[in-house]
Amino acid sequence: RRQRQMCIRDRSHSMILYGEDRITPAKKVALALSHMIQNYYPKDKLDFVVFGDDAWQIELKDLPYLEVGPYHTNTVAGLNLAIEILNKRKTSNKHIMMITDGKPSCIKRGKEYYKNSFGLDRIIVSRTLALARKCRKQNIDVTTFMVTTDPYLVEFVEQFSKEANGKALYT
Repeated sequence: RRQRQMCIRDRSHSMILYGEDRITPAKKVALALSHMIQNYYPKDKLDFVVFGDDAWQIELKDLPYLEVGPYHTNTVAGLNLAIEILNKRKTSNKHIMMITDGKPSCIKRGKEYYKNSFGLDRIIVSRTLALARKCRKQNIDVTTFMVTTDPYLVEFVEQFSKEANGKALYT
């Protein structure tokens, strides 16, 4: 059965905060996923989306060269773009593989950005969880690869996975 795979990756500033390199493991996970899909599921299509303040699509060849930017984490933008790309395809099997440290800190409201780097902001979290529910309703599987062990971020990713009826894996 052919599947449409979507790999979305966080490249926000929190991926290198406090001297912890989260960007290198994120790249390794994304490259390993692409290698596995190309070699074991050659009929599947894999797209890549990265997100910071906004989200944009990239090619596989650009993945190793991605760097952390001076961005916040707009998980909502990343998920929205992934859902949009998946819904354009005529396959019933859709999967998002999100690689992140799990801390959404930005959303766009109209033309303005709403940002909060301190803790988990309830407005940002509620929008993110709403997209998890949207994925579940649209039968889009979501697997989150978590690249940190901060307890409050792990708790959020667990909640996100529950809302999406997805899985969380910790790297």
